Amino acid sequence: MISTSNFKNGLNILVEGEPYQITWFQNHKPGKGGAVMRVKLRHLKKGGTVERTFKSGEKFELLNVARQKKQFLYREGENFNFMDTNTYEQIVVTPELVGEMSNFLKENLEVEAIYLESELIGIDFPIIIEMTIAEAEPGIKGDSVSNITKMAKLETGADIRVPLFIKEGDKIKVDTRTGEYVERV
Repeated sequence: MISTSNFKNGLNILVEGEPYQITWFQNHKPGKGGAVMRVKLRHLKKGGTVERTFKSGEKFELLNVARQKKQFLYREGENFNFMDTNTYEQIVVTPELVGEMSNFLKENLEVEAIYLESELIGIDFPIIIEMTIAEAEPGIKGDSVSNITKMAKLETGADIRVPLFIKEGDKIKVDTRTGEYVERV
């Protein structure tokens, strides 16, 4: 059990039977009454964020969340196959756990699998990954310095907006949180 006085960012707790991670907290002492703790919580399974207020001294159950490195192997129908980089054990992950990040899954990409009490609850991708441009319209001469963008297709089939000077075969860095172009490699 953990008290509100021991809260810190990144702490995983059980609130009303649901698993949450603390992303922000603030101790608030109003002029009248006891102190309260304002907290922003991210649901570990669903991903949504909620704001809650707890009385000072309230206790919560601490959750055991583990991370393991996995390597993406291949896609089989709708599901994704990953391999544990330590034990070489393979696991099958459903599209619900991968979500929209499946647009950035390429062979041998290393990710982190998130386990809550030995149950797989999600996959964490690297923030920046390198991808190759599979298809892109040719740029127009003289447009290399402008901030105008064009659509291009990545090696995984995902579409992304890139600057006009990017061409087929170029390697680029992509931000997986936003799905945006970062820079050319």
